[in-house]
Amino acid sequence: MKDNTTVETSIEGSLGRLESIVEEIEQTPPPLETLIERYEEGMKLLQICREKLDAAEKRIEIITRNSHGETELKPFEES
Repeated sequence: MKDNTTVETSIEGSLGRLESIVEEIEQTPPPLETLIERYEEGMKLLQICREKLDAAEKRIEIITRNSHGETELKPFEES
């Protein structure tokens, strides 16, 4: 079996693979062993997504500028 987590490095690719895993499981539930493999793959992809989002959040904090045009570090505020 090919490990897609090494291929999918973008958040979009990781989310797309997660969606296809869910579709596969919903359409025709696979045997238990395959289900466990998909779960492990999904958890790895989820970790990749979390890391990418954390990195993006840090970049947003770094590039925020104040009213004088100076770079100012501000925490990312979730809405």
